Amino acid sequence: MRRWLSHAPELRRDPVLIAAISWTLLAAVLFFALAGHTDWQVRTFWTFQLPLDALLTFSSWQVYRFATGAIRRFWRVLTGVGALFLTGDTMQTIATFTSPPGTWSTTGGIVQSSCFAVGLVAVVLAMLLHPHPGRTGRTRVAFWLDSASVLVAGAVLAWCFAIKPGETDRTDLFASLAAAVAAITGCFAAIKMILSGNAPMRKGAAITMMGAAVFTAVGFFVAPPAADHLPGYVYLVRLIPSLLIALGPRIQVVIAKFDPAPFAERRRKPYSLMPYGAIAIVFIALLVVLPGGADFQLWGVVVGLGLICALVAGRQLVAFHDNTDLIERLREHETRLRHQALTDGLTGLANRTHFHEQVEAALDADSARTSVLLIDLDGFKQVNDTYGHAAGDDLLISVADKMRAAVREGDLPARFGGDEFGILLRGCTGPEAEQTAQRLLAAFAVPVAISGTFVTANASIGSAAAEPGEGVSAVIRRADVAMYAAKSAGKGTWRRYDTGMETVTSFH
Repeated sequence: MRRWLSHAPELRRDPVLIAAISWTLLAAVLFFALAGHTDWQVRTFWTFQLPLDALLTFSSWQVYRFATGAIRRFWRVLTGVGALFLTGDTMQTIATFTSPPGTWSTTGGIVQSSCFAVGLVAVVLAMLLHPHPGRTGRTRVAFWLDSASVLVAGAVLAWCFAIKPGETDRTDLFASLAAAVAAITGCFAAIKMILSGNAPMRKGAAITMMGAAVFTAVGFFVAPPAADHLPGYVYLVRLIPSLLIALGPRIQVVIAKFDPAPFAERRRKPYSLMPYGAIAIVFIALLVVLPGGADFQLWGVVVGLGLICALVAGRQLVAFHDNTDLIERLREHETRLRHQALTDGLTGLANRTHFHEQVEAALDADSARTSVLLIDLDGFKQVNDTYGHAAGDDLLISVADKMRAAVREGDLPARFGGDEFGILLRGCTGPEAEQTAQRLLAAFAVPVAISGTFVTANASIGSAAAEPGEGVSAVIRRADVAMYAAKSAGKGTWRRYDTGMETVTSFH
């Protein structure tokens, strides 16, 4: 909205917009001044359409020239629609001046009606089919269900208010229904484009085009019944859609002159109130026609209400499945985030935080049979310096794989960062921890191919078996002391730290 307001001064000063509005005001004056002279009111009505049609065509072509992709295709369609309107209205204007008096009204002949119908269908389809970002199969189904709901609501309105028992023949009935449905569906399509993001026009331009659809629908209901002459306001209401639909492209042209991003903001609302609005409209229509008894209008509304309820039920079913999928994706996302928070990104082992949490849990469960191994690679810096960091990462990954293969099920290998590792041994005493350390050193002694060279991962290992009542920090600190003692004693050694004594075992 702020971006729209920022362009308001330029729009108010635009000479083309001022001229188009002034032209329509002049037509309004003539409609009222020519009251009672139906032929000249009709001629004025069609004559004043032509410059507005030309403005629609030319402005749409201007936007088409600088647009790209799907937006460009939309404006190409709208340019063609403007040309169709101009062709049909030109033929109709000529006919009003060359045919006998009393022949024509605001309802056009076969050429004008055909051009109008084709153009209206084309622009509605262009809006409905305009691609939306991230639309899935289900969202497409939901969109068309919403469209069908609004379409039925438009038909119900026309059935109730534009069709008069005994006054409407079959041709006029279907024409009124089609026009009302197309107008309301077009308004719906424009709103959906704006709400979904990626619309081919800014909100200010779209609002005028939505207004054109609204006035087109209203134009079918404003004429007084059985009147010999139409009041001037009826002609004005029926001319306003031509003004509004022409203003939309011109507004887009003006915005493009001052805004480097002239089209719609990227935003999307995950829900639609349109189907519920359609239900509300039909309920209102039901209340209006209900006092008239069980006539054809009432049954038409009842049928329409049933159709809309079925469509909305289908829409809710689609939304239910969408929500189920969303919940599942959120769960997967939560699992992924938790995994990322608890594991080392390079090796996939547990990280330091998770390791500490699990050691604490193991101590609470069985402190007498819990041991910890701390492992530090010897000479890892030289591998990085000689072969590069990618080779160092490969070596760390191979060490992690060997740790997974050497430990028992239920043990937890971890990487603390750099070349520091740890292993939680659940249900394990000091002598059993020694056997795991020996398996690790034997596995590390097997060379691995790194950057075309076989490299041996030398390591120093410190072990500590937990004492009753001992906390996490104390156990890990004793294992750390033992590991540094092993590192000081030389390569290929491990050291177990027991309370009250130290045992150093060399492994070759």
